[in-house]
Amino acid sequence: MPTSPKRVTTDADNLWVELADGRTIGVPLAWFPRLLHATPAQRAACELTPRGIHWDALDEDISVEGLLAGWGDRTSHRDAVA
Repeated sequence: MPTSPKRVTTDADNLWVELADGRTIGVPLAWFPRLLHATPAQRAACELTPRGIHWDALDEDISVEGLLAGWGDRTSHRDAVA
């Protein structure tokens, strides 16, 4: 099982996730349209869980596993998952 997120930050273009094992993952905000279009305050209002990150107000969940696999927003791929 992937390591847990320890800290999450964003800048104008990227989501940065520091993991408990010392790695930092950076991915483009464009991978996650809800985060891309959110305000900095909305992006900062996240909850860290053992498996990922949750933004209640944005209805967004991102798993560490997905980030490590290079997955962006997969909601448009629902029919491919079936």
